[in-house]
Amino acid sequence: MRLTIRRRSGRRAALLAVGAMTAGLLLTAPQQATAGPPNLLSNPGFETAGPAGADMPSCWSKSGWGDNDFSFATVAEAHTGTKAMKVSLTRRVDGDRKALVTENSTCAPTVTPGKQYDLSAWYKSDTPDVSVTVFRRDTTAGWQYWTDLQNPPVSAAWARTEVRTPAVPPNTDKIAWGLSVYGVGTLTTDDYALEEVGAAPPQPVCSGTAEECAKGKWEVIPAKNPVRSMHAVVLKNGKVLLIAGSGNDIAQFNAGTFTSAVYNPANGTFKTIPTPVDMFCAGHVQLSDGRVLVMSGNKGYPSADGKIGYQGLKDSYVFDPATEAYTRTNDMNGGHWYPSATVLGNGDVISFGGLKEDSTGNVTAEKFSAAQNKWLPMNEVNQTWSYWGLYPSMILMQDGRLFYSGSHTFGNGTQGTGASIYDYDANTITDVPGLRNKDQRDESASVLLPPAQDQRILTIGGGNNETNPAANRITDVIDLKKPSPGYTAGPDLPQGLVDTGTGKRPQTGAEGKMYVSAVLLPDGKVLETGGGLHDRADPVFEASFFDPATNTYQPGLATDPIPRTYHSASFLMPDGRVMSVGDNPGNGTYNHNVSIYTPPYLFKGARPQITSVIDTQWVYGDTQRITVNRPVAKAELIRPAAVTHSSDPNQRFVDLPMTVNGNDIDLNVTSNPNLAPPGWYMLFAVDANGVPSLATWVHLGGPSALAATQDQPSAHEHSFADKLGPAKQTVPDEEGAKRDSVPVAPGVAGCDRHYGTVNVCVPTRFPGEVKETAKARCDWLASHQYPKRLKVNGSDPLRLDPDRDGYAC
Repeated sequence: MRLTIRRRSGRRAALLAVGAMTAGLLLTAPQQATAGPPNLLSNPGFETAGPAGADMPSCWSKSGWGDNDFSFATVAEAHTGTKAMKVSLTRRVDGDRKALVTENSTCAPTVTPGKQYDLSAWYKSDTPDVSVTVFRRDTTAGWQYWTDLQNPPVSAAWARTEVRTPAVPPNTDKIAWGLSVYGVGTLTTDDYALEEVGAAPPQPVCSGTAEECAKGKWEVIPAKNPVRSMHAVVLKNGKVLLIAGSGNDIAQFNAGTFTSAVYNPANGTFKTIPTPVDMFCAGHVQLSDGRVLVMSGNKGYPSADGKIGYQGLKDSYVFDPATEAYTRTNDMNGGHWYPSATVLGNGDVISFGGLKEDSTGNVTAEKFSAAQNKWLPMNEVNQTWSYWGLYPSMILMQDGRLFYSGSHTFGNGTQGTGASIYDYDANTITDVPGLRNKDQRDESASVLLPPAQDQRILTIGGGNNETNPAANRITDVIDLKKPSPGYTAGPDLPQGLVDTGTGKRPQTGAEGKMYVSAVLLPDGKVLETGGGLHDRADPVFEASFFDPATNTYQPGLATDPIPRTYHSASFLMPDGRVMSVGDNPGNGTYNHNVSIYTPPYLFKGARPQITSVIDTQWVYGDTQRITVNRPVAKAELIRPAAVTHSSDPNQRFVDLPMTVNGNDIDLNVTSNPNLAPPGWYMLFAVDANGVPSLATWVHLGGPSALAATQDQPSAHEHSFADKLGPAKQTVPDEEGAKRDSVPVAPGVAGCDRHYGTVNVCVPTRFPGEVKETAKARCDWLASHQYPKRLKVNGSDPLRLDPDRDGYAC
């Protein structure tokens, strides 16, 4: 999966006007943010020689890594003056080489956190594999890679490249940069410049109440969700696909009634969609053309006595947003109830885990070929015969490997440390350390933090449906750019109010939440919302922002008035608001109310507008021009949501470095499809106050004819996570044969099937504060609005039927 895909470079011609809307009060027209003198670099044109014996000019160093043959030379073929720098690669397996501003206090320019800087240089190149690469000095951790900003196109004559940095991160005092060459060829550079962007942004003008401007606002829309949706997918046309299948309702399953709905935010209406099979607890992911691949689902519910568990389908369908209809694909190789679904850099989809048709755990990997539009035979897919559990969170890394974050649904984590890196090409699994409480990450959420280029993942909260402790408030962060990455402790999740069945009270001690939603926002923060204290019970009313720049939470946001626990979902809409649906507690009810959250950034005055784009078909390594109505600080692509059970491993925010010329902005599209897998994305432009434009939909990948042309940059991969520990072995059975499943207890869902109907979940283990008596347990069930008389199916292991009349409580 480690791809080297050559892509088109260069700007498209012709502008395509697009409309945009504004919201809130108008701001006074701000001064255009421009860069200006002085040039903060020392010896920008290589004219000053280095100290005696040095083979590089003053304040410049040889830099790079990997298996390649290279040369550095100071040459007279200059843009101005008498000297320029030539870097050549004559053989390359991997890595890069670059002349880099020397990383010391004398040569590296001092920068200010929060400021932006324009970087420019003159160059000549006969290879498209050139990147503007920036490093920063953290005042605590020292020098480290920051980001790649641009792929300058091939140029036989002197050409100028310029790009604006993102806002300098906190705790950064200096930066160094250079042009990396990572393909066979020659790059000559001269006349570098680094200039601070001037003009402070205007102060925001609050267009709502003081509370709305600080905390945002929730509202419950008049229309009700017509289906018991377990899954939510934002479609490329801005509508939302909500999938119920049987909706965790065995009566609907027995009747063969399977449902989906499409919500149209433009008019607030729902349309019910015919649904061919029970897609309850399926997997789903968006294909590169915008269709939604839906895999597996529910073949059968557990038996009334609990001896047989849930059974997975091997059926697979695609949903087309244009026709709003499902079409069947070929089958998977086996059933996968609760499978993972991760799109890869070439558009293929890989899936792990889940339950087979016989309720055992599926140990086979499945791969959907984008080129062939089908699931591949098992012998064409690399196999480790490992059981990854239910909805394992598998996140694509920048080099094509997969990071299993430790987030999953139901039960305990996998054996080992709870988190690992899977290399598909090498077919190896390597544990990574540091994940705390690895066996209490059931229904936690993991998200690739903004921007995707930073390769940092946040894992939030969780619990355990088997032992049913109070959900934790632990958050852990891992930086996959490090040679030997490991989770480190993040800040504790803020606490809110919890309703334990007798009214709301403040959370105390270590109480956190499971079933939490984590939503990437266009201002670069993460909204965490919803969740419950126990398995399918005790909703927590709390919301906060996590800021990746500072690794801190902003607590005390407005809270969703609707409980959002099991089978709930929250996700970003193209207008920058967040939509929340669902809640399916253990008593078998379902909440059909739909909530919309307006973040504080939409109360900060008028939105910037994207008034035109070059076109909506983008290619890796491209430079794409947009026009805005006023200055913006950043632009990004956000992949639309495809979420279920707190899990959306494909959610990502990809920074688009900018070259600014007045209101015309050239956006530099990554050349690495592993950072932004092909498909439809929401393009946002965001001003310095964090106010986003309305999204414009763009397609990343481009026609195959363009992808095959010359002079396209390869993916500039870095040697991240390259010093891992020993890999695990694949798991054969006792006789040496590869196993085809693992045993999974029929009660994996944490429900004791001896009571009531199958869609009512009496917990196998009650919360710890509930005494182990019939009265205490029955009082708990009553306070949580379970049906008053639950039929006892066979034996009475929880002793809920002391009078032995066949009914609990």
